[in-house]
Amino acid sequence: MTLPLLIEASELNQHLNNPDLLIIDLSSEENYLKGHIPGAINLPASRLLSGQAPVPNKLPSKDQLQQLCNDIGLTKNSVVVAYDDQKGPLAGRFIWTLHVIGHNSGSMLNGQLASWTAADLPLEASPQHAKAATAYNININPALIADVAFITQHLKAPNVVIWDARSYPEYTGEKVINAAKGGHIPGAHHFEWTDCFISADNLRIKPANALLSALKEQGITPDKTIITHCQTHRRSGLTYIVARHLGFNDVRCYDGSWFEWGNLPETPVEK
Repeated sequence: MTLPLLIEASELNQHLNNPDLLIIDLSSEENYLKGHIPGAINLPASRLLSGQAPVPNKLPSKDQLQQLCNDIGLTKNSVVVAYDDQKGPLAGRFIWTLHVIGHNSGSMLNGQLASWTAADLPLEASPQHAKAATAYNININPALIADVAFITQHLKAPNVVIWDARSYPEYTGEKVINAAKGGHIPGAHHFEWTDCFISADNLRIKPANALLSALKEQGITPDKTIITHCQTHRRSGLTYIVARHLGFNDVRCYDGSWFEWGNLPETPVEK
């Protein structure tokens, strides 16, 4: 079974009985227990972070990732679909994490759980637990990760574009969150993550042509290497999915994001 990176509720519903399907709900436990897609396993979003100082929002260690795979019952045959209760950034970060460890059969539910309920599809409230599985063989792909050294080396590279997915006040430095300095990485292009949605009431991703045109206006095009980030690589989980969905083949996520860049004394900043 092969599913698209961005999957509609109606298509997901057709595969609920497939034994290879692994649905991951990244909502809060409270929301998960109120109702989730049948068979979905609840995964705390904190499991997507290393939790280690000084930048706790970075990718978990290999041991942490191995335990995560064991706990959700991931196998090489698993076809994963993820959603969350925060408009998609956590699901996006989870799919990026799967890609980083070499598991490419991952999809995000377009419109999150709201699209499922809008289609009058069934929910269940009883918690689900992972099936026992053999240890997943993790192979970290560094080509999907950007760090301070990589960004610094490519600040003036014409074929590299930094996609800042934060709000515009964060981008300009008017608003500073948990950082010693505000502004943006020199040369970064701004396109807020919420601008990827059809509307505030419809959290499905905009049609591809509309998004490609809007991103092109901001200098974000598929022929470039894209580095996407936000404050903690939560919101940029969504923009990673959008870029890959649109056919961008070379997309890296800066998991340190502004929490790291904005707190390092030597990193340059524009406002």
